[in-house]
Amino acid sequence: MSKSDKSDDGLNDLEQAQLALVRSQQRAMESGAKVLIIFEGRDAAGKDGTIRRVIEHLSVRATRVIALPKPSDRERSQWYFQRYVGHLPAAGEVVIFNRSWYNRGGVEPVMGFCTPEEHETFLRDVSTFEAMLVESGVTLVKLWLDVSKKEQAKRLEERRTDPLKVLKSSPLDAAAQSKWDDYTKARDEMLKRTHAPRSPWVCVRNDDKTEGRLNVLRYLVNAMAPKDIAKKIKDPDPKVVFPFEIEALTDGRLER
Repeated sequence: MSKSDKSDDGLNDLEQAQLALVRSQQRAMESGAKVLIIFEGRDAAGKDGTIRRVIEHLSVRATRVIALPKPSDRERSQWYFQRYVGHLPAAGEVVIFNRSWYNRGGVEPVMGFCTPEEHETFLRDVSTFEAMLVESGVTLVKLWLDVSKKEQAKRLEERRTDPLKVLKSSPLDAAAQSKWDDYTKARDEMLKRTHAPRSPWVCVRNDDKTEGRLNVLRYLVNAMAPKDIAKKIKDPDPKVVFPFEIEALTDGRLER
């Protein structure tokens, strides 16, 4: 056993997974691999905190987190995917979208920011767009972070009352609870129609942030790392992280 292997034994599960991600990124930088991770979920589903854990020890130069503001008038006139294309990973890079083109699968139709025709066009075209990315050599991971209505209300209240969390607040927060059923309907339609063999959705039950973050890291190691690195990390708990399937919409695994 090498000295580095011995030192690994003293790390907790989270640190082990983060170390495996670091080693995986080292390999990706050497091989020129391109990795794109999409984090989606309702407001207060825990995307920001999970992403912080993922990137905590990764290379600043080879890792980018993209959280785009609302589009400008010029961007609204462009092909919908155009504003995202310039942020896609080059060789050796990991790019994380904190919300992505899937705004048009959830927030935009629920809040009336797009027309029904634009929503339908998006649902029809996005799997083809993602297939093109995969064919070009991009490793694409799509994560849906799920949260219960009760837990979401608690987190939104913390945003409102905690001065350290005030920058997380959004004008859309007020609609998160009142339009819960509308968001559920949009989520269901989005997952059903954009879950594809080459670009599948993976769901994360994230009421427990600690368990959610750890299991997301485990999943990413299994999805991204070479086998010799991934085999040292436990598989994610299937009660926390699981591949999307239609039955999950009605069997209690996804919140309603």
